[in-house]
Amino acid sequence: MKILIVDDEINIRMTLKDILEDEGYETMMVGTGEKAVSIIGKENFDMVILDVKLPGIDGIETFKQIHNKTPELDVLMISGHSDISTAVNAVKLGAYDFLEKPLSMIKILTAARNIQEKKTLQNKVIQDENEQYEKYKFIGNSPQINEVLQLVEKVAATDSKVLIRGESGTGKELIAYAIHHNSQRKHKPFIKFNSAAIPESLVESELFGHEKGAFTGADSQKLGKLEQANHGTLLLDEIGDMDLSVQAKILRVIQEGTFERVGGNKTINIDVRLIAATHKNLENMVGEGSFRNDLFYRLNVVPVVIPSLSERRDDIELLSEHFLEYYAKEFNAQQKTLLPTAMETLLDYSFPGNVRELKNIVERLCILVTNDFITKDDILPHLMLQKNKQVSTGFSIDGTTFKEIRTNFERQFFQKQLDENHWNISEIAKQLGMQQPNLSRKIKELGLSK
Repeated sequence: MKILIVDDEINIRMTLKDILEDEGYETMMVGTGEKAVSIIGKENFDMVILDVKLPGIDGIETFKQIHNKTPELDVLMISGHSDISTAVNAVKLGAYDFLEKPLSMIKILTAARNIQEKKTLQNKVIQDENEQYEKYKFIGNSPQINEVLQLVEKVAATDSKVLIRGESGTGKELIAYAIHHNSQRKHKPFIKFNSAAIPESLVESELFGHEKGAFTGADSQKLGKLEQANHGTLLLDEIGDMDLSVQAKILRVIQEGTFERVGGNKTINIDVRLIAATHKNLENMVGEGSFRNDLFYRLNVVPVVIPSLSERRDDIELLSEHFLEYYAKEFNAQQKTLLPTAMETLLDYSFPGNVRELKNIVERLCILVTNDFITKDDILPHLMLQKNKQVSTGFSIDGTTFKEIRTNFERQFFQKQLDENHWNISEIAKQLGMQQPNLSRKIKELGLSK
């Protein structure tokens, strides 16, 4: 840490210099406010120790000029007894603190350590924010994506509710973060909550938190995702999988900005921006009664629809290059290059798993390919399984009318899914993005059996 000492008394300057340098700090000394302001414009400092009484411009005016130039710079004022009120005013103007002369060297070192710890924490926060931004950076330059990003920019400036829709793997979470990152809440928490990834019995505890003793195993109070996201943004991912009872409580949060922890009776006020995301057809779910009509309209203030990767093929090359660079850094390895024929292979592929599938393929290639160049032959083994699954279905399309053809196809398709998954209805429904009652009804209609 680098400290500038500003005092017109050479003895004080030298004493401060010696004790601070003994503790490992780097120091510079000047005797006037004018020199201090001039040197701060040329060199970077982490802390300034500034005397109130100085020849020429005094310490207060020096502080004002330093503060205007570098408001993030911590300034510790030092003063004689008669100048205490002046030093207190400086603190009110934004100085870090003041110490009275004769100086306590212990207090000087304590202030320096505290400022250093604060700087370390600030740098860590900035580093974490930068890492989070890199992790969640949305990549794309196709017309379809530019349209989405323009909408993100508009809605980010507001606190409006947003419902992000798109197939699995399209980047709904990244768009949610882009909204957060471009909003006034960007320096506050961005918290994710995925209903589908949490056992139903734990959803309320994870979302709203719980009090000690609320249930067996609740040995201490726990803050839920809502409180963790206070003053920031909460992404309700896969909102279509949320239980109706929890939907009602989320609706209350939206309407009143309040909730209670599980097992508690204290009403907690919350200021959080809610963004929801889903790959499901919520309109159909509303019609079926599995999703609340009032919650749907509360969340669907600004709908954002993310196109599938097959609809934004112009971005495949850009995304591939981004992932190659990302994993080269991640694995601390030489960045690999996709040969033109390899890129053509990717461009010809349909990517049913969207961007997530492309990312996984590139990661796999970065691990398995030992050469610096990735060829078409390197890629094909990682695509053929999906292609065979798409094309070689073995289904016939017998029938004379569209209805007959569709019914015949559905019977073969669902029978194949049932046989391959050993009639695990809930698992099949999850894979197909269907509600289990609808799948059971379809099986009955088609007359399928083991």
